[in-house]
Amino acid sequence: MNGTYQVTMGDRGRIVIPAELRSRAGLAEGTPLVLIDSPSGMLLVSRDQLKPLVWAELAGLDLVKELLADRRSDSSTEDAA
Repeated sequence: MNGTYQVTMGDRGRIVIPAELRSRAGLAEGTPLVLIDSPSGMLLVSRDQLKPLVWAELAGLDLVKELLADRRSDSSTEDAA
């Protein structure tokens, strides 16, 4: 169990997740997975694994404040026209 698995893409872009990893990750047939394309490569995660990644990415951001600032900016641009 070193965290690195060699897989080969098959026909129609299919890959097989090794049984040991599926078992450890609690993956079963039909489990929804998310493939993330990032500048450093691809990441395949379950939805449950994705949640903490999204929360970490959003940590410290004030999304409501940013949305309100965007709306105010848009509103002032519309009022000037």
